[in-house]
Amino acid sequence: MSNPSHYLLLDRIEIENANAISSPLTYGFPAISGFLGAVHALNRKLVEAGITLDLSGVLIACHDIQVQRYRPHAYADYSFNQSRNPIKKDGKTASIVEEGKVHLTVSLVVEVSASRKEARDIDDDIDNIEERCRQIIFQQRMAGGSVRAIKQVRFFNTSDGEQIKRSLLPAFVLMDAKKDLVDITRTLQESNPEANSLDALIEVATLHHVPVDTKVSKSGWKTRSPKTGRGWLVPMPVGYQALNPKFDPGQLQNCRTVDYPSHYVEALYSLGKWLFPNRLPNDLSSCFWRYSQSDNLYLMTQTSNGLQGE
Repeated sequence: MSNPSHYLLLDRIEIENANAISSPLTYGFPAISGFLGAVHALNRKLVEAGITLDLSGVLIACHDIQVQRYRPHAYADYSFNQSRNPIKKDGKTASIVEEGKVHLTVSLVVEVSASRKEARDIDDDIDNIEERCRQIIFQQRMAGGSVRAIKQVRFFNTSDGEQIKRSLLPAFVLMDAKKDLVDITRTLQESNPEANSLDALIEVATLHHVPVDTKVSKSGWKTRSPKTGRGWLVPMPVGYQALNPKFDPGQLQNCRTVDYPSHYVEALYSLGKWLFPNRLPNDLSSCFWRYSQSDNLYLMTQTSNGLQGE
């Protein structure tokens, strides 16, 4: 990937009914692929409109999130709010398709790569390009949801990192916490040499309530978690791994498209961390999620080669 010439800020995108089920094991904030896919679709539509730009990495900041879920009391499990489909043509009630939805407000900062001439064209026609991006965003889905509003679309120079961070406030930015996953795994292996990264992920999602003696009572309780002191860690999907050799185009029945090779895949998981924008480095290049493909892996990472630290 060439060095970006600009950053594109998609500020305060309000999304309704986005997909809250990010993987077979996690729910809440939509999967990273939902936002990278939306930016890829934006890129293709810009090219079709005669605006030749290369949109690549995406920084993801969340301002507000409301998972559409319900529980009758504090000790009950949550369940997703469901919507009923319209009545069928014969007047009978349509089945409920179980889904998980979320309303959220996010800001995306996108790396824009362009040649010197194209970069000059951006500067000369910046208002028109920003308005065209705004129109396209309203016309497409994002993370499975509908875009209801967007505050502004604005280009920045790559040297404007501090200004971009101020524009994101208040929010939390999703960062890769692969190093924390490695550290937690090593800590677990000190007491259990057979522990692996999956055990570390489960530990991050677990709270241990341990009985301890206190001044008030001998039956006090203390809550322990490996996340303590490490920030706001969250398990999340980061890509897919192939389960079988690649099928040639048209070979796999009932595939969504017959134009490309196909794979059966399973989700891959890692740790993410939500950071306040003030804690981001001035050089934002390490904060962007990018696609990476190697052998049987399809990943979304914040490293340039995609496989560092795997």
